[in-house]
This record gives sequence, structure tokens and C-alpha cells, in this order.
Amino acid sequence: MKIDETSYADILYNLHEGLYFVDRNRVITYWNKAAEQISGFTADEVVGRSCSDNILMHIDRDGNSLCHGMCPLAYSIADQTPRETEIYLHHKDGHRIPVSVHVRALTNAQGEVIGGVELFSDLSNNKANELRLQELEKLALLDNLTQLANRNYIEKELRYRFEEKKRHNVPFGVLFMDVDCFKNVNDMYGHSVGDDVLKFIANTIVANSRPFDLYGRWGGEEFIGIIRDITHQDLERLGNKLRLLVENSYIIHDCGKLHITVSIGATLINDDDTLESLIKRADTLLYKSKTAGRNCLTLG
Repeated sequence: MKIDETSYADILYNLHEGLYFVDRNRVITYWNKAAEQISGFTADEVVGRSCSDNILMHIDRDGNSLCHGMCPLAYSIADQTPRETEIYLHHKDGHRIPVSVHVRALTNAQGEVIGGVELFSDLSNNKANELRLQELEKLALLDNLTQLANRNYIEKELRYRFEEKKRHNVPFGVLFMDVDCFKNVNDMYGHSVGDDVLKFIANTIVANSRPFDLYGRWGGEEFIGIIRDITHQDLERLGNKLRLLVENSYIIHDCGKLHITVSIGATLINDDDTLESLIKRADTLLYKSKTAGRNCLTLG
């Protein structure tokens, strides 16, 4: 059976994975429907532009920009070697999304390189989060602005984790996060932009969380993550991963790009902890991060 060009185009456009083509200068020439859904950018917004022009802005897990010097797609165009890796793309709304990418060079009939192609899949735990949102909405335990668990639900979850630690000795940790200089954002740009900042940070956290952990808005510009079955080392690594993703993301508003950072206090439960002592210790560690210059994590 021979498939015509129209059918091929329809298949590419309706793939479940994001797909885009670039020319030798990495100017985007094609952008399918899944690329629109995953990134938030429509084809009209990106075709004809470079992918590093305020679009995907790929970074690795250490926060290094891949669009200027370390781009897997550029390497594949240069040496014609296919590559695959996991990176973080910049969503139109500002947050970072983990994606699995497969890249390779595009050649013509003569074997000459004419560009490249990237196929990318969303690795965020969207399905698990959708189910959690439905549960939270039913229980009226959802923060309306960020769509994260609210303080009541966080306290309820912490009690469950205390009981799990007592009965089955399953450890858990807390990440206490605060947006740096948030008052300045509200004073300079207005509360609407401040709300957008809180939403993009919440989206970054959710998109890069494990399905069995819980993140919520503690109040104001404070967020808490309850991280199950984890060591001190892994808690620190996870917290710094989220911190770097926020640091290397931004929202776009009338005045241009707005970059935000967060400070974090990270701690594991102790055998003699109460809910109050655990939160107080995490808050104290957060304060140490603030006094150390902000945009850092203090583990204790």
C-alpha cells in the first residue's frame, strides 16, 4: 500500500509526540499539533523563528543553556549522528517541562544535510496530577490560584506521613520554598504579574515532581513539598533541581522577561518530631537560605 503526501502530513501533524523541523541555521520550518500542546506555542508563533528565540530555550538538569553551544540538535546537524537525551523546555506560560528528545539530521536525496528534526515527549506526571486535582476539588482542598494543595490539605498529608513513619518507618522530607523578593515584584509590576509568577512556579514544581510526592501552597509566596521515602542527599538534589529550573525560567510581560528565584529549607523527619517542630525547622532553614543571599538551599 502506498501512502500519499497528504496522508504523511496528517500522520506527522497528529503524532502524540511533539515534532519540529529546522533548517541548517536552526530556523523552525515545521511544528506539529503535539508540539503546540506540550510547549504552549502555536505553529504561527514559531515557524520562521529560531528555537532559541524565547521559545523552547532548552536547559539540562544543572540549569545549563543548551541553545548556545551545547544543543543536541546542532550537534546532530553537524556530525549526522542521532542523539537522545532528557532536557527541560520552556513553556509559553513560563514554567519548565521535562521532555525526552530524539534528534537527527535531515538530508536530501544527494545525502547533503539540509537541517534537523526533533521529536520530544512530555515526561511530566500530568495524569497523576489530573487525578489529584479532581480529588482536591471534591474535598475543597485546592488553592484556587496555583491549583496546588492548600494549607489544610498539606497539614492533613503531613499527619498521614507521620503515621506512616510511626507504623512502617517510612521516612519523608519537607521542602519549604519561598519566592525571593516577591514584594518587589508586586510593588513594581502589580499583583496580576505577581499571580502569574506564583502560577508559573507552581507549574514548574508540578511538571517536575514525582507522582507520589505532594506539593502545595502554604500561604502567600510560600510553597511546601512533602517528599516520601527519601534520603538527605536525594532531598537536597531534588530541591536544588527545582530551584535551578525556576532560576532558569521566566515569564514574559509588557516590560520583557521577568526572572524569579526561590530560597529553600530542606529537612527530613526526626523520630521525636511533631508537625509543628518539623515545619519550624524547615522554616528556620529557609531563613538561613535567605540570609545567605537567596536562591539557595539549606539542608538540616
